Order: sequence, then structure tokens, then C-alpha cells
Amino acid sequence: MAPARSRRPVARVVDARLDQLVAASDVVLTCGAGGVGKTSVAAALAATAAAQLDAKVLVLTVDPAKRLATAMGLSGFGNTETVVGREAFAAAGVQPRGELWAAMLDTKASWDELVGRHAPDEATRDAILANPLYRNLTSTFVQSHDYIAMERLHEIHASGRYDLVVVDTPPSSHAIDFLDAPARMAEFFASRLLRWLIAPYRSRLANLASKPFQAVADRLLGASFLADIAEFFLLFQSMYDGFVERAKSVEQTLRDPTTSFLVVTTLEAGPVQEATFFCEELGRRGLRLGALVCNRTLPAGLGDPAARTLADQWQRHPEQAAAVVPTGADDGPPRAGADPQERERLVQVFATMGQSFIDYAMLAAREAELAGRIAPLAERRVVIAQLDHDIAELGHLLELGRSMWPS
Repeated sequence: MAPARSRRPVARVVDARLDQLVAASDVVLTCGAGGVGKTSVAAALAATAAAQLDAKVLVLTVDPAKRLATAMGLSGFGNTETVVGREAFAAAGVQPRGELWAAMLDTKASWDELVGRHAPDEATRDAILANPLYRNLTSTFVQSHDYIAMERLHEIHASGRYDLVVVDTPPSSHAIDFLDAPARMAEFFASRLLRWLIAPYRSRLANLASKPFQAVADRLLGASFLADIAEFFLLFQSMYDGFVERAKSVEQTLRDPTTSFLVVTTLEAGPVQEATFFCEELGRRGLRLGALVCNRTLPAGLGDPAARTLADQWQRHPEQAAAVVPTGADDGPPRAGADPQERERLVQVFATMGQSFIDYAMLAAREAELAGRIAPLAERRVVIAQLDHDIAELGHLLELGRSMWPS
């Protein structure tokens, strides 16, 4: 007979030590469905790493929500990295060994910086920045957001300014686009469609085959529409070599042994399905799955058979449970049955508590079944219990981080 496993605390690490994983990583990307607490997990991991390690740590979010600022004691943050003051750690009763920095992706500002780096000269840079299509593309085009997020990650990682970069990625349905964006961008700039589109504008003699299309497009979209498109991509092609080279470098960063992915999920059917898909995608692409994080789980004690038996007794016979509870003044002897109204209130309390425990135990059993289903997906699995409060300050992030970081 196999020996019984020792019972673990509610906030616990199962089959994993994220301190060792983080210490061996330069980049950690948290991925998962929307609403599973991915942003909080990323921020908590970064904050705990800064507190525990002698390291300069950056948490970079590409999620539009600005939920991190308040929790880290910042009035706000954007494309430029901002340090989290040591006073915020002091308020949480922590003396950090390292530094915590935060940044949120600003798509437009990042594109402008990218153009400034890769444009062959100032005239080309200024022409691109002034082009109407460029301004619209960088403001509203989703794919540009995906690409520039990876570009920004690569720029920060390559700079060597930080020992660890923790990235909060978009929800998983978009995170696949996030991973593919560099290759798609390079492929687009080498596409036949793009060469056909800009070919007429490389010379004064327009291609006869494209003239009818251009005439129709000019009537429907405006005379300058195709010209703006062609000018934009013609200018951008001057940066083609730089884009392709960067795309290859980004892919190398993702495949580097010091880059790890954390897939975050709650133990619910929808998020588990997305987490399964993402873990399988990482394996198919040869990317390193560092750990599977099961967030907001119910307490393990809900599965205790003795507790379930007691809850059944309370739910079925609450009057028996209430009968053994003394009533009366706290500083005097018990007076069983002295106050019928108080006794009735206790009966209702025990009935409610018994039913609530049974309901939560059923949910916990469902979570356990889903946890078993996804356990084979990752070598490391981290389980984080549901907090009894919202995350509103750095101390709360560090509390969450301790669930992932053994003391």
C-alpha cells in the first residue's frame, strides 16, 4: 500500500517551487483566459521576486486594463518603466532585497520608437509618422498591438536593464496571435500582395494590369487612399531588413531556455479548456511551459469526509446541533432553552452552515475532477486558494505571491 500523502496548507505549492523556476528565468510570460486573475498573478510573482531576490524586476502588462497601478502604490504608469517605491514595501512590512518596476504597453508610443530606431534617415522617419494610414494602424489595428508587444519585450530584454521581466499577456485567444505576430509581420512585408500594391508607385509608369483596380478604388475610397497605402508600405519596406531581423530575435527570445511560460486558469470548465489548448500549443511550438497555475481554488478541507458528515448532520438535524450550544450571558452559567428565539436562530444558523458546506463541497469535488484532468499537462502545478479580499495594495500582492513562493 502506498503511504498516505501529507496534507498541505490551503495556500500551497503542489509539485513545484516557483522560486527556483523564477531564479532560473530571465523572462516569464503569464498566459490564460480572461478573468482568471492572470494580471494579479503576474504582478504578485514580480513583487515577490523583487522582495526575495537580489534582482531588478519588471512587470510588463499588455492588457489594456490599468489594474496594477493602485495595488503597487503608483498613480499610474505607461510605456516608460516606473519604479515602485520602497515605501510601498515598507507599508506592507517588507524590506525588499531587489527593485520592482512596472510598465504598461503604449502601442502608439512603442511604434513611434520602433520607427525612430529602424528608419534609414530622419526624412523617412518623419514621413512615416505623418502618414494617415500609419496613425490609424498604430491606434486601432489589433495585429499591430500584438507585434509591438513582442517588439517591446525584446527591446527590454535585450537592453539588459532587468534581471527578470514578467509579462502579463492578453487573454489566451489573443495570446496565440501575440506569439505569432513577429513571424506574421515579417511574412507580410515579403508578400506578393505588398509588392504588387507598391510596384506602380516605384516608377512613374503605372502597371496596366493594376490601373482598372486603382481607378475603381479611387472612386470608392478617395483619390488619395491607395497613394497613402502605397506610400506607407513603400516607406516601411525601407525598414524591412530590420523588421525581419528583429522578428527572428524575438522568436529566439521565446525559445531561449531562460524564458518560461506560466499558464493561469481557474478550475472551471471554460478556463480549463482554454488552458488545455494553450499548454498543447506551447508544446507543439517547442516553447517551455514552466508551470500550470490553478488560481482561486476552494479550500482543501472541503473534501474532508468527517467535515462532510458533520455538515450533513447540521443540515438534516440542526435542532440537535443547536441543543448542545449554551445560551445566556457570557459570564454566567448556561441556561439551556432559556431563550426560544435565540434557540430558533441557532437552528437556522446550523441549517444554513450545513447546507453551505455541502454546496461548497460539491464545487470543490468538481474542481478536484478538473484539476486531475489537467494535471498531466505540466510537470509543475501551482495551486492558489481564493483570497477573502480584493487586491488593493502591495501587501495583498505579496500575500498572493507567498502562495506561489515557499518560505
